[in-house]
Amino acid sequence: MKKPDWVIDKEKARRAAKHETLWLFGLHAVRDALMNPMREKLRLVVTLNAAQKLEDAIAASGMTPETSDARKFAAPIAADSVHQGAALEVRPLDWGNTAARCAPVDGAGLVVILDRVSDPHNVGAILRSAEVFGARAVIATQRHAAPETGALAKTASGALERQPYLRVRNLAEEMESLKDMGYVMIGLDGDGPQTLGQTLATVPRGPIGLVLGAEGPGLRDKTRDTCDYIARIPASADFGSLNVSNAAAVGLYAAHLAQPDAEP
Repeated sequence: MKKPDWVIDKEKARRAAKHETLWLFGLHAVRDALMNPMREKLRLVVTLNAAQKLEDAIAASGMTPETSDARKFAAPIAADSVHQGAALEVRPLDWGNTAARCAPVDGAGLVVILDRVSDPHNVGAILRSAEVFGARAVIATQRHAAPETGALAKTASGALERQPYLRVRNLAEEMESLKDMGYVMIGLDGDGPQTLGQTLATVPRGPIGLVLGAEGPGLRDKTRDTCDYIARIPASADFGSLNVSNAAAVGLYAAHLAQPDAEP
């Protein structure tokens, strides 16, 4: 019996993913990837100066680097990449699934859900904030969202190696699963009927999912409908709205303080 086309496409995608690689660049991103035992590392290209700065990380990784001239850098990355003399070819990280990564502990949990946020610089900055405020994961869609890239990793400044970044097929279904685990889903939108502070004051202290949409389109209808609350970050006078990465940082700080285990 012939397999359905969707099954064949899924198997092809799975095989392709096994062979997918990306190049990380910049001293911070490369150092943290070298030190990450979860990261499969394939090829390291460094200048003499970068090799000296990364000496301990290179030794810990067990890799043998290729030395390259800074003026004719050998790694196949964009010419305008700010590589600081270091580039590392790796395979994408596998963080597992939402259920394993986001299960509440002692009634606490914090996750960030990104609805089609495709700018790698924004996602990288959000990963940094998520790590600072103890988020269990940043969850995004498999399509129309920023994948792991060198630009994302450099903006994340190492957080990509430590902060779970989960890519899922159906965002609304993952949100429902999180709600079944006890999470309250709060969508951030400039037109929200109440402020984030007001919303957090009315919900029980417990697991929170912050849901943010792409700049411009914002939250899709299905994503918005799956949220328990829609809240806004208050702005002075008629000022517009925050960049999505800044909104995530503000939201994470507020939601972190609302966690049961947060310090007063």
